[in-house]
Amino acid sequence: MRDLEIDGIGMTSRRTRERMIQRLVAQGIQSEQVLEVMRHVPRHLFIDEALAHRAYEDTALPIGHNQTLSQPYIVARMTEVLLARGVLDKVLEIGTGSGYQTAVLATLVGKVFSVERIRALQSKARSRLGRLSLHNVRLRHTDGGKGWPEESPFAGIMVTAAPGEIPRDLLNQLSPNGGRLVSPVGAGAVQELVLITRYGDDYQRTVLEMVRFVPLLAGVIS
Repeated sequence: MRDLEIDGIGMTSRRTRERMIQRLVAQGIQSEQVLEVMRHVPRHLFIDEALAHRAYEDTALPIGHNQTLSQPYIVARMTEVLLARGVLDKVLEIGTGSGYQTAVLATLVGKVFSVERIRALQSKARSRLGRLSLHNVRLRHTDGGKGWPEESPFAGIMVTAAPGEIPRDLLNQLSPNGGRLVSPVGAGAVQELVLITRYGDDYQRTVLEMVRFVPLLAGVIS
């Protein structure tokens, strides 16, 4: 039996999702794999029901606790950059948030290890990911800047909040064999989206574009 809530109706329907995909293409997203996943992952399930009608707009949306769900373009862009050299077997996500970016990654990579400092957000994300039968995700309630050292190294790391600078712990957990890290960086209202590629002890940094993210904060909230 079809799950009509997952399939969507009206402003959450497949037709509405297709308009989002057309916008992403117009904005320069080229990866067919990323576009196909974003076509099918039900973004409206990852926000409060009152905002579901806005799920496929090209805008960031509040998810509570002063956090936001990034606009579709940013999700697609960061995912495309992370996977530009092929499928990754093991990815660390800093900031589970609503779980939407986690779901997109989980559909494209081998395993996702996602950390979140706000337990209430993590609990909702766990339920949503379970509903979509995404069983290749592991979640941890911890300070994002510490990463998940026991599971390192990671072929890819995605940071979904902006540190002033990339924490050394995260750089250390990146695979030395071409591991890729994508993150907003900067302490101001506007930050740089950067790609860092690690080869041994050499970290190559590329600035991609300017973005707006909430800051990466230390500590945990139970």
